[in-house]
Amino acid sequence: MVAALRSGGIKDERVLEAMGEVPRHLFLPEAYRSQAYSPDNSVNIGEGQTISQARVVATMTEAAQVGPDDRVLEIGTGSGYQAAVLARLARFVCTVERIPKLARSAKQRLDALGFENISVKAMDGTLGWRAQGPYAVILVTAGAPDVPEALLQQLSDGGRLVLPVGPREQQVLKVIERRGERFMARDLREATFVPLIGRFGWDVEQ
Repeated sequence: MVAALRSGGIKDERVLEAMGEVPRHLFLPEAYRSQAYSPDNSVNIGEGQTISQARVVATMTEAAQVGPDDRVLEIGTGSGYQAAVLARLARFVCTVERIPKLARSAKQRLDALGFENISVKAMDGTLGWRAQGPYAVILVTAGAPDVPEALLQQLSDGGRLVLPVGPREQQVLKVIERRGERFMARDLREATFVPLIGRFGWDVEQ
């Protein structure tokens, strides 16, 4: 997987090393573990959620430019895989999941693997986690109709927000950097994610 990611254009060796260290198969349902190390497979993890393609995880993580002293917020814990990768790169990771069952199982999995620099909470991720901020990096693993203002305000100066934005059917991955009270955005690539549900995202019924 790591070799495929490197040949596919991922250049950050810290990201590649982190993805090589985290046992991706342990974050997938047992029936799908044979697909764990294909760079282009997204897999259903239950509750209508998926684990993102390894290539998308690598792309978003590289774009976030996570430093060893950074405090990171992840929106959309899912199985916990992205949080585990981020935890190999950052000082501390706060991760939010709106589905309590997934949040509980992710916490159990991350604890069992010995991650001590990750905090998991079940709540509406579109609100962020203000009490734990500000954050040098915020990474959103679900597609938003617009950029949630609450997340922008929880970025530290110089911080990066990486998220997919657009219609439910297909989004564009964006990187938004905070410079004082200004926010500079650039597009990475097209992608398709599960919808970001919550007060500043999509309604469940839509």
